[in-house]
Amino acid sequence: MVVEPEHAPVNGRKRPQRPQVTPREVADELRARIRSGELRPGRRMPTQAQLADEFGVERGTVRQALRVLQSERLLTNVSKGSPATVAPDPRGAPTGSEAPPMPTTAALAPRIAEAFAAPHVEIDALCLTSVSLTLALGEALREVHAGRRKPAKIDVRVLLPGRDIELAFPVAVSGRGDGDPVHERWLAMRNAQGQVLQHNLLSLRATHGIDVRVTFRALPFTPPVKLYLLNRTEALLAYYTVGRREQEIDHQPMETYDAEGIRSTLFAFERTGGLRDGAFVRQSRKWFDALWETISSELLLTA
Repeated sequence: MVVEPEHAPVNGRKRPQRPQVTPREVADELRARIRSGELRPGRRMPTQAQLADEFGVERGTVRQALRVLQSERLLTNVSKGSPATVAPDPRGAPTGSEAPPMPTTAALAPRIAEAFAAPHVEIDALCLTSVSLTLALGEALREVHAGRRKPAKIDVRVLLPGRDIELAFPVAVSGRGDGDPVHERWLAMRNAQGQVLQHNLLSLRATHGIDVRVTFRALPFTPPVKLYLLNRTEALLAYYTVGRREQEIDHQPMETYDAEGIRSTLFAFERTGGLRDGAFVRQSRKWFDALWETISSELLLTA
């Protein structure tokens, strides 16, 4: 999302081309500038007032965007006072055994963006709904549309729970009743996120001539972990930690046992990161392939 500077009224104050620019859109644009090298490591960012003027938003929106980038370790010194600073060599941040564990939302997107630098992108994922994967692909897709990533082929395989199994979670604390609204809500999310993921990737065929294949298969059990395998060289693992929480389902409050996957801590392992990491990547791929080729079944993302 780029705001063109020539769109300004006679008083000289810049205005956005679109109303209600969100903190996420501001963060996405600034992240792209950092990763492209336009904003170099160690360089001070424009002031919050300058950014607010450029994007046509309030300073509070800018601060929220900067905090997102700080959580991703791309910025330091984010405060209401002096301008933030681009973190030292954010594109060369530690990976594998040297990388600190981070929430899935912060850790997965940059790793997938790096994976898209390969001519043949291979992503395997085992998860509950694919919402984290769909969100994380956004940065990589923006890099492709901006011409900074040019893969020739993309293969994505996703393992998700089957629609008719009795999930261990999410589930109502009181047990399953008629219609099971908790299960129906999960199923709707699984299908919707999978369809968005599929559409976003397959659209690259028409826009960039990339050979894209996206395949889903159904598991007969609830996965206790989420696993992402990138280009046969990297494995990222997070545990689904189940808790009791109240949610509104069909306009009614309901106590459920559920796990919030997008905030799960993601642990990264690289094939070249030593004996332990290399063995973990190989065994994770072997485990995924075994599930894919044996007990999983065809999955159609329909109601």
